[in-house]
Amino acid sequence: MEGKTSFSLEEMLTYAIQDEYGAYSEYNWIIQTYGAVKPYTNILQAEQTHIDLLLPLFKTYGVAVPDRTEAESHISYPTSLLEAAKAGVQAEIDNIAMYDTFLAQKDLPDDVRDVFVKLRTASTHHLETFQKQVDKFAK
Repeated sequence: MEGKTSFSLEEMLTYAIQDEYGAYSEYNWIIQTYGAVKPYTNILQAEQTHIDLLLPLFKTYGVAVPDRTEAESHISYPTSLLEAAKAGVQAEIDNIAMYDTFLAQKDLPDDVRDVFVKLRTASTHHLETFQKQVDKFAK
């Protein structure tokens, strides 16, 4: 996706859900490894909500829903909660940039735009949360 500025609707939906699948899998792994620690328990629920927002768009626009395992093969396994928080910061920065790029596309259907705006907004909140975690663990 890096450097690319024009995307089809199918590409945008696929990138978006793969990103959400990957985040869900990574945060689930963190919870399994480090325990039911916040903010990961809350954000895990949010990631499922994001997936649930995207799935109806695949049906509406006749796009095949990608398999979760592809996204799961790209997750990282942080060695500490500080490393997990730093990775979360970068992931949310990347998400915001991705959704900004998608929202700049011409002829984006209104329902897709609405979901992408919600997901970008959620990423800004998650970014703040992860930054607080970095600050907490870096002390």
